[in-house]
Amino acid sequence: MTETNRRYPDPAVRILDPRFKALRLASASVECLYQGARWSEGPVWFGDGRYVLWSDIPNNRILRWDEHSGTVTPFRQPSNNANGHTRDREGRLIGCEHLTRRVTRTEYDGSITVLADRYNGKRLNSPNDVVVKSDGSIWFTDPTFGIDGFYEGEHQESELPACVYRVDGQSDEVTMVIDDVLGPNGLAFSPDEKILYVVESRSEPRKIRAFDVSGNTLSNNRVLIDAGPGTPDGFRVDVHGNLWCGWGMGTDELDGVRIFTPQGEAIGHIALPERCANVCFGGVHRNRLFMAASHGLYSLYVNTQGVKGG
Repeated sequence: MTETNRRYPDPAVRILDPRFKALRLASASVECLYQGARWSEGPVWFGDGRYVLWSDIPNNRILRWDEHSGTVTPFRQPSNNANGHTRDREGRLIGCEHLTRRVTRTEYDGSITVLADRYNGKRLNSPNDVVVKSDGSIWFTDPTFGIDGFYEGEHQESELPACVYRVDGQSDEVTMVIDDVLGPNGLAFSPDEKILYVVESRSEPRKIRAFDVSGNTLSNNRVLIDAGPGTPDGFRVDVHGNLWCGWGMGTDELDGVRIFTPQGEAIGHIALPERCANVCFGGVHRNRLFMAASHGLYSLYVNTQGVKGG
């Protein structure tokens, strides 16, 4: 199912600052690719197959949108209430699962390898979002959202504080790297991997925090973006360092994707009819933004590219 705005330039692609003009394509519109999910999350692009995978968390499934045919089919069901996804540097699917409270890798033969499910002998909460660094290390957030009730997982007791973890790309050792962010959610690296951004989703208002990266350690915890009435969730970064953030919630002015400079200045907004939870870049040239938003999946061609591995 594809619905396209008939007007160019698309009024849904809003310029908040003149710097956004260079990133907008005047002859590209927001397209609705699918409707029928209960809560869309965690999109990831597979260029070798030209498809997007994304999570429908409450329906306990991962869906697959095919670029050739435009069809949507189940990729994995049950999915253990999977949430965020990415690919490692060998192209394998890395996923966060609420129900099993773990981070997994799908091997080339379809088998599942558990990368992390415990820390210091205690069970993780409900891994939420994940990103892979160029050295092969896997960084993920672990809030309690999936064990807080029976909608996106199952109600269970928390054994660990909500933290951010790193899985070493060589030894598979799991280390805790952040323990002072309230409800860590989406995360991404700057293009040079010198900064890690993390959404703090349990502060009021929500914030996007930035950390300096030195090897395996982080420092200089600071607020990059004060979201005000917005609710940032998942996000990705383009080659210029801009942050493309899932945004909402519940009003025409907020629902969609909000774009920020590396300095945290809002420059653009992609309005959607529902709150956007997470995004990824894809397409042949990584210049197509895919947006997992509440009940649907949307896309928009833009005049930039997502960073490799993002």
